[in-house]
Amino acid sequence: MPETIRAADALARRLYAAGCRTAFGMPGGEVLTLIDALESAGIRFVLTKHENAAGFMAEGVHHRDQAPGILVGTIGPGTLNGVNTVANALQDQVPLIVLSGCVDADEAQTYTHQVVDQAAVFKPLTKASFTLNPGAAHVIADKAVSIAVEGNHGPVHIDVPISVADTHVPATPPAPRAVATPVAPTGADLDTARTWLATAKRPVMIVGVGAMNQGASADVIRFAQHHIVPVITSYKAKGMIPEDHALALGGAGLSPLADKTLVPFVQFADLIICVGYDPVEMRPGWRDVWTPQSHNVIDISPVPNHHYMHQSTLNFVADCAATLQALSDGTAPHDTWTGGEIEAARSALAAAFPTDPEWGPAAVIDTCRQVMPRNTLASVDSGAHRILLSQMWGTYAPRDLMQSSALCTMGCAIPLAIGAKLASPDLPVICFTGDAGFLMVPGELATAAELGLTPIFVVFVDASLALIEKKQRERQLSNHGVDFGKHDFAAMGRAFGGAGVSVHTREELTQALQDAQTADTFTVIAAMIERGAYDGKI
Repeated sequence: MPETIRAADALARRLYAAGCRTAFGMPGGEVLTLIDALESAGIRFVLTKHENAAGFMAEGVHHRDQAPGILVGTIGPGTLNGVNTVANALQDQVPLIVLSGCVDADEAQTYTHQVVDQAAVFKPLTKASFTLNPGAAHVIADKAVSIAVEGNHGPVHIDVPISVADTHVPATPPAPRAVATPVAPTGADLDTARTWLATAKRPVMIVGVGAMNQGASADVIRFAQHHIVPVITSYKAKGMIPEDHALALGGAGLSPLADKTLVPFVQFADLIICVGYDPVEMRPGWRDVWTPQSHNVIDISPVPNHHYMHQSTLNFVADCAATLQALSDGTAPHDTWTGGEIEAARSALAAAFPTDPEWGPAAVIDTCRQVMPRNTLASVDSGAHRILLSQMWGTYAPRDLMQSSALCTMGCAIPLAIGAKLASPDLPVICFTGDAGFLMVPGELATAAELGLTPIFVVFVDASLALIEKKQRERQLSNHGVDFGKHDFAAMGRAFGGAGVSVHTREELTQALQDAQTADTFTVIAAMIERGAYDGKI
């Protein structure tokens, strides 16, 4: 008689084969078989305090091993708690497998306790949504993994009915689907693109998350160096070229101060090459910075341009690395930007974000970057501090700075750091969060303690939603709904089993960082800053 396994085992084994080794979530009776199957397959289930944080921990792991993340939620409120992180995964192109428990279809006709149409909720927030069934358990598992990592990466949802999880299916899956190989463009458009590159006097590359997901960092650097093309990245793609490289112009996204240098630089270019660039990360100031009539624009992307924020002259739906190589083949390098514009832009950006203030958010960031090793993994939450840090925090490898770039959701930085530290325990990990973002997820400090992890959590404490309060003042509106109490965050760190210290100077912060790097627990460092400290800084 042929060997059989549970349908849940078929799903778990396919996820293991995709490189998944950790799943995050909170159990309920409806997912107990699923969790058992994950553990049996070699995928550790980590109990978190909230499903939304669980999804970001899964993303933190994904940035280290590049396998799809796994979020597990029980029926109803458990699964729906993860909606925010799933929406973030769709916009930020994170492959996330969302496994939700549900009652059997026939039972749902007469039993309504906690029953909602979970598939309908997740349909607009995912690349695909399935309901596991015994006859197609292997196929659905394979589809989920394939869809999550093809084209623009993203989340895939699978509802797992209680009885289906336990139903036995053949142990041997069908033959795997053939994997599509990367392709590069050919033909007349490629010839045109090569001509533009060969004659461009001021080419520039704008590199985004699509290139990062395709592992094209080395190809971007090689192309930039060979053809002397400066590189701007989106925030999510920071580190695709080391930011101390002479051709690196840092990250663009939400900073009007940086845009004063970067937007005119791009507009002065005579060839713009977009590589895996998705403007969902950009603020409105980047809309229509160029047009096909004003510039020669080459767009290289895993999927067609449906966003319409920019349009290009040539659109290559192709592999980023292979296309850069195809452009470069047979195209001789020549001098570009001969007027010193690249060096001038780098100098202007450095001057716009000075590292020498005695104290304040810029001093906090500069001190942390000086004290922490070059290979430090960092996460940053949404808020004014994120805009400043995304300009000031030198990033030297892809995925070394993690953030919610497209959805810009708060409460992501702490779980991202926990996931990264769990996956890379030998690397230093630091998290930057505002006090409001910290207050959304303090329970996950307990998760860090239970896992024996030692990330460093730096909290910018000004008792305000600083970015929104700043916008409120700039519009000359009265102060409402942006202020809250100044809490003892260091004490919270100690209460959850870690170390905690409040700092008011660079010297105190330096000592706290040095101590934290040798501590056997996590550390919360509360950096006390003044209200309005971001005025004129971002």
